[in-house]
Amino acid sequence: MNKTDLMHYNKDELRELILSYGEKSFRADQIYEWIHKKLVSDYSEMTNISNKLKEKLEKSHTICPMRIKDKLVSKKDGTVKYIMETISGSIIESVAMQYSYGMSVCISSQAGCRMGCRFCASTILGLEKSLSSSEMLSQIYLIQKDMGRRVDNIVVMGIGEPFDNYDALIRFLRMITDEYGLNISQRNITVSTCALVDKIYDFADENMQVTLAISLHAPNDDIRKTIMPIANRYSMDEIKEACQYFIKKTGRRVTFEYAMIDGVNDSMECAKELALYVRGMLCHINLIPVNAVKERRYRRTRSNRIRDFEKYLEKNEINVTIRKGMGKDIEAACGQLRRQYLK
Repeated sequence: MNKTDLMHYNKDELRELILSYGEKSFRADQIYEWIHKKLVSDYSEMTNISNKLKEKLEKSHTICPMRIKDKLVSKKDGTVKYIMETISGSIIESVAMQYSYGMSVCISSQAGCRMGCRFCASTILGLEKSLSSSEMLSQIYLIQKDMGRRVDNIVVMGIGEPFDNYDALIRFLRMITDEYGLNISQRNITVSTCALVDKIYDFADENMQVTLAISLHAPNDDIRKTIMPIANRYSMDEIKEACQYFIKKTGRRVTFEYAMIDGVNDSMECAKELALYVRGMLCHINLIPVNAVKERRYRRTRSNRIRDFEKYLEKNEINVTIRKGMGKDIEAACGQLRRQYLK
């Protein structure tokens, strides 16, 4: 018999389940706290729950649909890259990055990706499956337990396109920010998308204070179409209009991610076009030295050229930073380790 994932239930759903067993609703509150605050994945650790109820639950429900299969620790900066496996056998990656201000965790939303961005390793093998909300939660819980410290910031920027798994993403966000769970502040969470425009509008209407990051990577439609197939569906103007709606609706600034690719999008003309595109918007640009992928022909822009690009944007009064590379010695770029592991 296939067991249902108990971690999937939000608090109201768990109460309904426990009431159906003839138990009082406060038992559901206790179980919810064990799973989502104390991060227990074994019924035997729930010391204030009767053996009878635990036996009932264990027959039909599992806890934590993910396990750590392997991990690599960077000798340079302490970044930890995890290979995790779902109950169904799918392999995904998660990363824990330690900073002076706290620990940030980058999680995956899918096993594989179907967006086809031509500089990315995650999409090479296509989409295997979308992760459930509990499989996303499990990545956070397992890392927090393994690292022995609280997760302070979450980035949904690992393998997969989060908005291609929209319903599970929203459920995950509601539960990870629940005051009865880990209670991570919405302002400490970032969701990255390659710009599925219709979902940007939906996300704005969720009335969350989560940061929206747009994988833009080009200053115009022509260049974007050469590196991102999604650009054939949504234009830069449509993306801009959706982002302006998000900003107006939430009051939050948008982050534009821009992977610096040698000879493709790193000219000063590109910098000028990008500056014109974002002028007047409440936004921030994150310049990312692209990671070389063996199966791809793209190479990262030279450091001095990236700095020139940054300086031009700064002179035009645009908020911009260059992303600091983390875990370079453990292949912390999305999809690289998973691809090797599957090989």
